[in-house]
Amino acid sequence: MDHAVTDQKAVQTSWTGRVEFLHIAPRSFLPMRSMPCIELVAGAGITGDRYSTASGFYSDRPEEGRQVTLFEAETLEALARDHQIQLGPEDHRRNITTRGVPLNHLVGRCFRIGQVLLEATRLSTPCRHIEQITGKEIFTPLLHRSGLHARILTGGEVCVGDVVRPE
Repeated sequence: MDHAVTDQKAVQTSWTGRVEFLHIAPRSFLPMRSMPCIELVAGAGITGDRYSTASGFYSDRPEEGRQVTLFEAETLEALARDHQIQLGPEDHRRNITTRGVPLNHLVGRCFRIGQVLLEATRLSTPCRHIEQITGKEIFTPLLHRSGLHARILTGGEVCVGDVVRPE
């Protein structure tokens, strides 16, 4: 029995993913800008992004755990496959789009993107704001698949192609 538990834990922590896309927006309602690299500042956010400058849609409710947001590329593919909704990586309004990263399972855990250390604080919830911007009914299909919020523990540069791994 102990062997099975050990094997299960090894499977849960043996993943490795990658950064596929990076986006920032200087203010709410502005289009997300694709970036090859972004600078994450410990305890603050992403240089030039709406939340690090308190210009975000939720800036009236600041939250330390919302310094950077992540989203799974696999969710974009599932939206197209299961709901015939085409959503680009700039449309979900999250900063980092990953592939091969089990975001829903990271809450309360630390992980690295390159040399940057993050702590996953909570799952993102879909919002009507994204529907307003995209003009697509995506609220319900994104329930439980809307990404992850994280706190930046150790800052640094993150680039497209960087490895994402558990700490």
